[in-house]
Amino acid sequence: MSTSFSEIPIIDLSQATEDSTKPRLLESLRYALTEVGFLYVSNHGVPAAAVDSLVKALPTLFELDDEAKKSVALENSPHFLGYSGVGAENTGGKADRREQFEFATELAATWTSGGPLYERLRGPNQWPKGHPELRSAVEAYIGELTRLGERFLDLVAQALSLQSGTFQPFLSDQHRLKLVHYPALSPGDPAASQQGVGPHKDSSGWWTFLLQASPPEVKGLQVLNKAGAWVDVPVVPGTFVVNIGQAFEVVTNGACKATTHRVLSGSHERYSVPFFQGVRRDLTKAEAVGTLADHFAGLAAAGRESEEGHAIDSAFLKGKYDTWGESQLRTKVRSHRENGRKFYPEVYDLYVNDDA
Repeated sequence: MSTSFSEIPIIDLSQATEDSTKPRLLESLRYALTEVGFLYVSNHGVPAAAVDSLVKALPTLFELDDEAKKSVALENSPHFLGYSGVGAENTGGKADRREQFEFATELAATWTSGGPLYERLRGPNQWPKGHPELRSAVEAYIGELTRLGERFLDLVAQALSLQSGTFQPFLSDQHRLKLVHYPALSPGDPAASQQGVGPHKDSSGWWTFLLQASPPEVKGLQVLNKAGAWVDVPVVPGTFVVNIGQAFEVVTNGACKATTHRVLSGSHERYSVPFFQGVRRDLTKAEAVGTLADHFAGLAAAGRESEEGHAIDSAFLKGKYDTWGESQLRTKVRSHRENGRKFYPEVYDLYVNDDA
């Protein structure tokens, strides 16, 4: 009988290299997958230099002047890549108190008029001029996290009694990275919103790999457990926080749930770097639900979620959109409405007014 978790498990990936420790690793991972939906990974193999270069670049990036930020504004990009300021993104209908740069695997735009609108999400980054070190740090980090994600998926498959490689065919050609800055709350301002980012389930990828890039005393990330209580996810140096995205929940027939989480702003500024492992834009709901349905039929975890978690907006899980790409486009338009009005006027009203 399952119980509600009160802390996030740490999975030591170095245990995968030895026959004597791998069974213990897979058992711990299976628990994290089916009972928590969040975990830390340690000894993950990502070079410290790649992480340190990115962390070092964060203050420089967010200290760029307004003109430099405006030159790479997300509103310039039909791919939703670039800079957005505090309050520009909404979660749960409320403004998030964070600024961020969004990047992705560097790819050319290939969408042509008449093709599926969601294919327009694929495209190149906007890079701040005069800072080549930022681009090299971001691209190196995306490369390392792409490789970690693929290695991790093999362990996930084995922990769920599947063959290595089972989950890779669901992956996209483009993964996304956010560099996020949560400004500190002004002391003595009771009107200031604590919503760094509101309660949500990750809709931007297959799995999320999060670098908490601030010192351990800086808190903010919380996860909602099955009893409806918020559990802190403190900084653990040398680890990534890893969590399930909505598409993975669909493919596993609800056995592995995307867990609701949020960030509360506080008296310290906070830096955060989530990497979203991309899902194929043409993945249909029928393919997602049906591919592994027989395997997961006996593992479905119906009802093992708090009321608040179950109510979170989840277009691909609960909505009427047949492809992952369209549900993703809907989410982007609803979160970045100025961008949606500019590049997607034909679906803007539909998506903004659709709460299904």
